[in-house]
Amino acid sequence: MSHDGAHDGCEDYERASRLSRRGFMQGMAAATGAVVATQMFGDAMMEASFGATGGNVLVVLSFRGGIDGMGMVVPHGDPDYYRARPSIAVPKTSVLAADATFGLHPQLAPLLPLWSSRRMAAVHAVGLEVPNRSHFKAIELVEDSDPGSSVRRGWVNRMIGTGGIVGPTEAVHLSSPLPPTSFSGPAPTLATDGFGNLQLSGLSSSRAARRYAAEAKVWEATSGPLGQAARSAFAVNKGFATTMAKAYQPANGAAYPTDYPAHDLAEALRDAAHLIKADVGTSVISIDFGSWDMHADYGNQDSGQMRSMTAAFARSVAAFFQDLGTLGDRVTLTTISEFGRRVAQNGNRGLDHGWGNMMLVMGGGVRGGQYYGTWPGLADGKLVSGDLQVTTDYRNVLGEIVARRFPDRPLGQVFPGLSYRPLGLMA
Repeated sequence: MSHDGAHDGCEDYERASRLSRRGFMQGMAAATGAVVATQMFGDAMMEASFGATGGNVLVVLSFRGGIDGMGMVVPHGDPDYYRARPSIAVPKTSVLAADATFGLHPQLAPLLPLWSSRRMAAVHAVGLEVPNRSHFKAIELVEDSDPGSSVRRGWVNRMIGTGGIVGPTEAVHLSSPLPPTSFSGPAPTLATDGFGNLQLSGLSSSRAARRYAAEAKVWEATSGPLGQAARSAFAVNKGFATTMAKAYQPANGAAYPTDYPAHDLAEALRDAAHLIKADVGTSVISIDFGSWDMHADYGNQDSGQMRSMTAAFARSVAAFFQDLGTLGDRVTLTTISEFGRRVAQNGNRGLDHGWGNMMLVMGGGVRGGQYYGTWPGLADGKLVSGDLQVTTDYRNVLGEIVARRFPDRPLGQVFPGLSYRPLGLMA
């Protein structure tokens, strides 16, 4: 999910936006608005995926473009933050949910009920073990989560692959028909930019059976990823798409925002709520929201890109959890991004690519209402080439969520080589 915005001077971001979804080449379903990569076939696949209902769900929301973690979770207690950002820093008097060191951006106010009820937490100084400031490479490293390996298989694909026989609805990417790197691999997954795009066009009750039979015959002898994906797509069309085509009405008075830049994220989260309530065995939902690549026109607490994007995120996620109601106890949402931004603002009152970042975790199982991680400080001697130092491997955050919410998934297989050090953020 991307927005039309300026990425001043950042050709790497544009390249990453076009090319980072190599999972697309592993399987595609022509003219359906969806991509399915799978090794399974027919109604048995759909029965398998529909069978595992009522479990926990992980929603991974990716801040594409590299979010400024210090702008969203503000280190107001570190005076070097204000020295480095004389015109774009969030004033100490404006932060929300403050402790001695951190506070939330004021536009996160819609999420304060989650924070106050201890269902939302933040982790700071988190990221890749080694700095990488390339959009394209960094996001692949984050989503692959297997440092040093040449095997192209994302951590989500490894996670669902440890759970036995699954269908493509166990891991669903919303907001785009091109799956992220985290979905790459042999386990079946589904990517779509809307449930209305999952059904084949031109079908009617009188000819649907004949159309599906004809298509199945055409593709039954085709081997390789394309044939596998086509057969899976038809299975999805016949089962899952019919279920999800039903009209959806948000519950509990939830009102998803319809204005820019919130609209696309809100639509994806609305679809996510619909999917969770359909209870078709989905374990992981992935959503992209960006761009956060604010080299210029970053703004301040009163105006600018950071303010409007943060508000869009908060309003959309607040509506999502309100819509879920008590079902939210089954759902844990976490944010990721390829990297953070530099500590000091640049000459365009923006921020260039950095290293250390933050992650937000909210929903079921979260020991919230507090900030986690080890803050390294922003003094000159504490920075790494002008960047916030990473003190927590982001895989330990994801790993703790997986370990606590999906204890049947072997953590060593999901995150190979990880020196697991839980932070205590999950119950």
